[in-house]
Amino acid sequence: MIRPDLSRASWFKSSYSGNGGTCVEVSPDFPGVVPVRDSKDATGPALVFPADAWQSFIAATVAGEFGGH
Repeated sequence: MIRPDLSRASWFKSSYSGNGGTCVEVSPDFPGVVPVRDSKDATGPALVFPADAWQSFIAATVAGEFGGH
């Protein structure tokens, strides 16, 4: 996978992020991939996932497949 240039990405905080400082931001600007970064480190690195893998992760999270809260 070729890493997209994220310098002009628009980012938004996940609607599932709370106010506890454990937030992620995603960018919708790249067809086929989903860049994800830590909201506390806007200039830090981002992970880039294939869009179908990210959708599967979100679906599993919503379904409670990872336990947690």
